[in-house]
Formats: sequence, C-alpha cells, structure tokens
Amino acid sequence: MINIDKNTEIFYIVDEFLKIFYQYVEKHHISYKKSKRRNRKYRMSDSEIITILILYHLSGYKNFKVFYTNGVQIGLKNDFPKTVSYNRFLELREKVFIPMACLLKNKLLSKCTGISFIDSTPLKVCDLHRIGLHKTLKLYANKGKCSMGWFYGFKLHIICNERGEIVNFQVTKGNVDDRQVLKDKEIIKNIKGKVFGDRGYVSRELTQELYKSGIQLITKLKSNMKNILMDRKDKLLLKHRGLIESLNNKLKNSCEIEHSRHRSLNGFLVNIISALSAYQLMPNKPHIRYFNKHNPLIPNDISEILPLLIPS
Repeated sequence: MINIDKNTEIFYIVDEFLKIFYQYVEKHHISYKKSKRRNRKYRMSDSEIITILILYHLSGYKNFKVFYTNGVQIGLKNDFPKTVSYNRFLELREKVFIPMACLLKNKLLSKCTGISFIDSTPLKVCDLHRIGLHKTLKLYANKGKCSMGWFYGFKLHIICNERGEIVNFQVTKGNVDDRQVLKDKEIIKNIKGKVFGDRGYVSRELTQELYKSGIQLITKLKSNMKNILMDRKDKLLLKHRGLIESLNNKLKNSCEIEHSRHRSLNGFLVNIISALSAYQLMPNKPHIRYFNKHNPLIPNDISEILPLLIPS
C-alpha cells in the first residue's frame, strides 16, 4: 500500500532540496548568450520524477513498469496529474541522476556516531551462464566471488551506524577486494571511532594505517590466527555485525536494489541511488537496542551505554 501522507512528505523533502540545488547551479553555471537552444520546461518536474523513483522502492512492487502504469498513473493520479508515457519517463529519469545523487549525499546520508559497521554485497546483473550474452554492462561489470559463491556484476560497499542508517557507500566492480576500498579511503572520509567488519577485512597493514587516521578496525579472527584479547564492549558489538547483513537484506528484498533488467548504465546507477534514498526514508530500520540503568526506554550517548544482545 502507498501512504498518501508519506508521499507528500517525500515530495516536500525532495522539492525543498532541489530549490537550493538549482539556485546554486544557476549561480555557478556557465551561460552561453549566443545559444539558440529552447529552454522549455518539461511536463513533469524533477521533484515529481525523483519522488516517483523513491516511491517505487517503498511500494513493494517488483516491476517498475507495473508500478508506474498502475500505481502512479491510476492509483496516484491526483498527486501526479501530468504524467508522461512510460518510455518518456525512462528518458526523463536519467536527467535527474545528478540532483538525486546530491540529495542522497548531502541530505539523506546519516552522520557517524563513533561506532560503524562495514560490509559489501554483490549486485548481480545477470546469471553466470549468460555472461557471454550480456551486453548492457559488459564494459563495466566483472566476475567476482563472495561468501555465497561466484557472481557477475558489481559490489556495493556500505558503512552504517548502530541505528541501521547508511553513513557512506561506494560501488565497485565485482572483482575488487573489500580491503582495497578501505585503502583508497574514499568511503571513510567522515568516519571516526570503531569500525566492525567481517574476516574479509583482516589485514595488519590496513589496521595500522587506519589507526593512524583515528579509525580502529575490529574484525573476527580467521581459523589460522592466534586469539587476542578484546574489550568486552567490542566483543558484544562484533556479535551485532549481523545488523549490516539485515540492512543488505532490506535493500535487496524490500527496496529492489538488485535486478537483471537494466538497459543502460545510467538506469543501473539511478536504480541504486533511488533505492538507497528510499531506504534512508524508511521509518523502521534494523537497529541495535540499548538500555539505560536510570530509564530503560531512553537511550544515552553511544559511548556511555552497552548494547543488549537483542537485534531488532
């Protein structure tokens, strides 16, 4: 079901940001006085296009064409009275990629609280048996391996906080090592404190390098490694690393961030950005519950409390 009040709220967030965004663009862009290009307005505004893209990932529909033709053009006709044809909408959605990416990066991403969880998840673009027939993303996708086996496509690297909110993300080819993303340091620009990851991030050199930057990387030990002493709070938080697995599951099963129907690279990227934006606007995210000895219902600051072993 599509919530009308939620639709209005999302449209308001998007529209208010785009007003500021286009004021900035208008102020800094280079104008061509001799240009004779027509600057006619589109039938649908950018705010409407972005809102529809986000609503798709919150609607529960598995196919965007069905959602647009039935859910929007019929079910939300009063909210979007000037809709265009489905093929025309696919052309228009590509022009809102940059504004939507800026919306996600500058408005919707959450702040680091000092405790973060990092993980990567595969984004398959086709079955392994159809690699030779795949043409849409063959110049960009690559064959890689994860804990579930081999796949063909990309990797989505995500850092989230203890509330299940995305702090930062990065998309790479499928054959990129998880540790390489941390070495590049693009994903950890605004990260501080402790970062919890799986065994795929085990590296002494990487841990020492991150420690110099003020980040403590904490991972599980491999079977051939000697046991080391660890703080009790770190052990408890390391057990909650499944939080980011729940986040990835939410993105794939609820937000439809992964499918094999892409017809262009721009469509693939728009789908990722809109899915991540939709997740950030979800009211209920997987999170870690806390307790306060004075009032169990009111959590304290993360540095002053101990998480319960009860995942949401």
